[in-house]
Amino acid sequence: MKLIVDCTGEGVVFVEAEADCKLEDLGDMMEPDPIALGKLVYNIPGTKNILEIPPVTAKVTKFKCGGFALGLCANHCMFDGVGAMEFVNSWGETARGLPLKVNPFMDRKILEARNPPKPNFPHHEFIEIEDTSNAGELYNEKMLYRSFCFDQKKLQDLREKALEDGTLSAFVWKAHSKGLDLKPDQKTEILFAVDGRNRFDPPIPKGYFGNAIVLTNSICSAGDLLENPLSSNVKLVLEAVNMVTDSYMRSAIDYFEVTRARLSLTSTLLLTTWSQLSFHTTDFGWGEPILSGPVALPDKEAILFLPHGKDRKSINVFLGLPASAMMKFELYMKFDGNEE
Repeated sequence: MKLIVDCTGEGVVFVEAEADCKLEDLGDMMEPDPIALGKLVYNIPGTKNILEIPPVTAKVTKFKCGGFALGLCANHCMFDGVGAMEFVNSWGETARGLPLKVNPFMDRKILEARNPPKPNFPHHEFIEIEDTSNAGELYNEKMLYRSFCFDQKKLQDLREKALEDGTLSAFVWKAHSKGLDLKPDQKTEILFAVDGRNRFDPPIPKGYFGNAIVLTNSICSAGDLLENPLSSNVKLVLEAVNMVTDSYMRSAIDYFEVTRARLSLTSTLLLTTWSQLSFHTTDFGWGEPILSGPVALPDKEAILFLPHGKDRKSINVFLGLPASAMMKFELYMKFDGNEE
């Protein structure tokens, strides 16, 4: 089944709400709280499947201090992070009566499968990993949500240890496997999305409104991941990123066309980064927001890298884990410069 939006002109579901408190009463909104922040978005109650859920809903909550929150809930089939960012910023430009800086490019046929499809790469991102450590049972516990800030000094210390970009991803992958107490022979995977816009040949037109991301991954045993020096694990991450070429992405499109495969997230760290998404520049006429970010994680196995600070050069690592795993993960995340 392929999803197609029927543009009937009915518009987006728009909800207005008022909160009996000030914005400052919400406390530190950088600390993840999916339950509290979830009240700022609108999910239609009673929906049973994707066809009953609107592609996009918007909710504006007014606070007693005069501030407001805009909560968007969108189906990922509509657009990826870059598409969502351009949509929201264009909305702000329209609200201020300005011409659009980026006009939407709506032709999704440019990313259609070839005819006939020719998947010519192995796509291990769809491999089913056996849970020999029974880590899945941990997710029956209470989930805890935390964020960990890596300022510029911590990031530099990590890079100096591994001498490569991608070091934070490798460090978190290792800590995640330690937190879940994976057995040495347990296969573990890091899975992450790469923006393909400038990796396709020719590049995807600016303003492409859809999904132009491709998933790439690296798999190794938990024993190797934990015993290897950080630099070795960084190489695994970089190899996965560098694998994403035009040929690989075309193969991935064709592979999905043929198989309709679903991702398995067993023993997997699903990493998403928002560091290049400029939601912080959106302006509806009252100035830029004091905070922007996700309300919740897309999956329980997901970890988000969020830009932090006015200069956006620090990174907040936001995730949820079963309570027992989170306590171990927190210990391993206390990087002191001696990580090997």
